[in-house]
Amino acid sequence: MANIISIVSSKGGAGKTTVALNLAVALAEGQEPTLLIDLDPLGGVGFSLARSDTEWQGLTEYLMDLTSIDEVVIPTKLQHLSILPRGSLDPLDVGLYEQLLHSSGTLQKILAAVEDRFRYIIIDTPSGLGQITRMALSVTTYAVLPLQAEPLALRTISQTLRVLQHVKENENPDLELLGILANMVQLKNDVSFTIMNTVWASLEGVLETYMPRSETFTLASEKGLPIAFLAGKYPAEAIRFESLATEIKSIIHNLGGVSGETDERPERALV
Repeated sequence: MANIISIVSSKGGAGKTTVALNLAVALAEGQEPTLLIDLDPLGGVGFSLARSDTEWQGLTEYLMDLTSIDEVVIPTKLQHLSILPRGSLDPLDVGLYEQLLHSSGTLQKILAAVEDRFRYIIIDTPSGLGQITRMALSVTTYAVLPLQAEPLALRTISQTLRVLQHVKENENPDLELLGILANMVQLKNDVSFTIMNTVWASLEGVLETYMPRSETFTLASEKGLPIAFLAGKYPAEAIRFESLATEIKSIIHNLGGVSGETDERPERALV
């Protein structure tokens, strides 16, 4: 049974797609069978990997009964990582895409068809708290909330937390908050430092791992690569995503989920 993790933000520009992509890569590089699903009508995952708007078939073609779900789950060159992209979508048809995706049981059917093959399914949701995000939360196991270290993001995080609580109480009792991920942190910047002090002091569920603002992310975006795939010295930011993957696996384990760690171990002798 897969651990289904939605990456959710009420505010655009929080680095949601970057988090989804690089977390999926970190899990896969840790030998965890992982699927990255791009639910965002904007197709952020494809653009992050420098793919054109029409290069990949994906959810759009599946929703229009043009292909099977197996044909649009794309294996990557990273052994344990596959991607289910948004597919080819005219911006004028976003409303239709949302309607098809929102139709009864569609996302549940998609997840049921693929989840036995993966231990982790990472869902990149659209920015905001609209019907696609709500639908994702209704069928997901866990949520991670990227929080940009700036004042507006801190003021709006309560909206996302309220929606999560509502979905848990009324639609999906299995939904759990894995944590709030501070993102684009600049501790040498007075405003960012003040925001982080407020976050650590006043919010529950803040993850120990945080992501700094770094030109490495800009370079990776320019190259169309996950940060761990950049040439040269292994980036410190990639190590942070490895730490994030480890922290998330530990939280899932403590919540009773299937973390990939062996729960029962035989007694062993050291000498």
